[in-house]
Amino acid sequence: MYTGGMAAKRLVLVAGNIGAGKTSLAEKLGSKLRWRTSFETIEENPYLGKFYGDMRTWAFHLQVFLLGQRAQQHFEAYRSEASYILDRSIYEDYHIFARALRQLGNLSEEDFFTYERVYQMVIEHLPWPDLLIFVRAPVDALLKRIKSRGRQIEEGISAQYLNLLEGYYDDWLSKFDLCPVLTVPSGDLDFVHHPEHLDIVVEKIEEKLAGKEDVVFPDT
Repeated sequence: MYTGGMAAKRLVLVAGNIGAGKTSLAEKLGSKLRWRTSFETIEENPYLGKFYGDMRTWAFHLQVFLLGQRAQQHFEAYRSEASYILDRSIYEDYHIFARALRQLGNLSEEDFFTYERVYQMVIEHLPWPDLLIFVRAPVDALLKRIKSRGRQIEEGISAQYLNLLEGYYDDWLSKFDLCPVLTVPSGDLDFVHHPEHLDIVVEKIEEKLAGKEDVVFPDT
């Protein structure tokens, strides 16, 4: 069982599809490792409700707002003396969600390329993270979790949409080279209800941060 702490300051990002368990994992890791955590503040987002009411009108506004919010969180975490875990990465906004909005016709070509230019200028100046944790679960598991948490804004999420996002995740991760990537199979691990599963994740994080290449999760 993990009982210590990781001495060096770290900046860790948690990424993954909707319902994969990112927030739960970030919360549990932050508590166990005594690292600070940062989450998307939905209450401070003036566009989210408008977006779900009219995606085509508000998609560009929402993406630009999120870009600024995540860049601020990223910089603040990097400048902090404490280690930080960020729930959702700034890179996903462009590589996953902006691309999906464009594919579905909710973000025009003009708006997409304008957003892309701003995004590229922002990430040029971002410090690199130490680790990206990608939380992966099968689409049927994602749907069950989304349904069980009963959020009104998520009622329209379909398997087709989740599969579209998963394809973009696979494409993005195949080219991602800013830091090591640890894929956590949340369909097999229940780190919310089983502390020993969280211990396994922490062990694998330590291995990745130590430079180990072939980090494999055991069957649970």
